[in-house]
Amino acid sequence: MKNKVIYLSLLLGPILFSSCASLAKFPGVGRIKEYEFRSDQVPAAFDGFRIVFASDFHYKSKFKEKQLRNAVRAMNSVSPDLLLMGGDYQESCDVVPELFAELSRVKAPYGKIGVLGNNDYERCRDEIIQAMRRYGIKLLEHRNDTIYKDGQQLIISGVRNPFDLANNGVSPTLSLSPDDFVILLTHTPDYVEDTDVSNTDLALAGHTHGGQVTFLRLITPATGSKYGRRFLSGMKRNSRGIPVIITNGLGTSRKNIRFCAPSEVVLIVLRRE
Repeated sequence: MKNKVIYLSLLLGPILFSSCASLAKFPGVGRIKEYEFRSDQVPAAFDGFRIVFASDFHYKSKFKEKQLRNAVRAMNSVSPDLLLMGGDYQESCDVVPELFAELSRVKAPYGKIGVLGNNDYERCRDEIIQAMRRYGIKLLEHRNDTIYKDGQQLIISGVRNPFDLANNGVSPTLSLSPDDFVILLTHTPDYVEDTDVSNTDLALAGHTHGGQVTFLRLITPATGSKYGRRFLSGMKRNSRGIPVIITNGLGTSRKNIRFCAPSEVVLIVLRRE
């Protein structure tokens, strides 16, 4: 039996390493994952517009001061135009001011916008709102915000507590026009399947942590989504074909461990077709 275990370790070790290894330039941030999003809906003025998306900081879990500083360095390294954040910022209320003070160092000339996650509705909501306001970060709770560039616009639509569908089951995108270019910001990807998110061109979500622990990218003990692995990580589509990018996030929840689900900062470059 012992020899079989050794044999399997020797056999699977290189496979696991090659599929899970992350050569991080910014220690504590497993990778910068880049997407090029092409659509004829992208306004010409926003062709090449760079959006950094970060979520699930869970500060201070495994993601502590050093990791936070490196995350800010990673974000600044890709020269973003806009910073979007998907919630679950903290593990305790006392760390909220220092988290947002550091995030204010991200250089994003078109602003910083965020929504809240389930952790943030369970605790520290008032502290987070106060810190975001202090550092000039817009909070969108079932509201839309317009970004203007050279006389054209894109709209960021933010979802309030996407787990409370009784109160928030009508997407804020429904008040918009099909001709608008709209990015929907929601903490969980399940929202884009559970509700009608018409007029959305691209949705951004977190919450799943990419499973946080996966094996050969096939087995994930906990996905954080009622749809299993369907919306686990990466670029997916809901049943109506609307694309959603799900990030693995930066911090950890429950257990301070990651395996084959590297923490990440996401860069989305908009391209007009």
